[in-house]
Amino acid sequence: MNTYLLVLRLVHIVAGIIWGGGALIMSFFIGRAIPATGESGQKFAQHLMNNLRMHRFMTAMAVSTVVAGILLYWHDSNGFTSAWMTSGAGIGFGIGAVFGLIAFVFGAIFGNSNAKLARLGAQIQGKPTDEQLAQIQAIQKRIKTVSPIHVYSMILAMLFMATARYFIF
Repeated sequence: MNTYLLVLRLVHIVAGIIWGGGALIMSFFIGRAIPATGESGQKFAQHLMNNLRMHRFMTAMAVSTVVAGILLYWHDSNGFTSAWMTSGAGIGFGIGAVFGLIAFVFGAIFGNSNAKLARLGAQIQGKPTDEQLAQIQAIQKRIKTVSPIHVYSMILAMLFMATARYFIF
């Protein structure tokens, strides 16, 4: 294996672990704890998004994963042209890639919505106005809609990527 492929594979796997793990932790634990802990949870979320810039970090991991994955698939399929694409592994990695791209798109919506919510929360002094409350509710509705799509497509992408080389069609 040459250095280029080794680096691509490491970037794809490590960034994917960080991206996927972060998404699952956010969805299953942190995202549920924030509203349950009231004002202190909101301050935590604002600090996480505004001060620690988690949104930017997760975006960088997602982009790194997707770009490295595309380059790896390009290499293995000889520029998206070889018979390898119709092999068990090629199909498995392809299905995983589709779920990964779905996770990427819905993760971007999820991340942007969380960042907007944190920025809006930082602007509120005391009780939110009716307009701010309407914005908060609209953003929360969007998050509630896209989060399951993001998380479950992420899980499916990870499962297909982890097992694709063993597929026989």
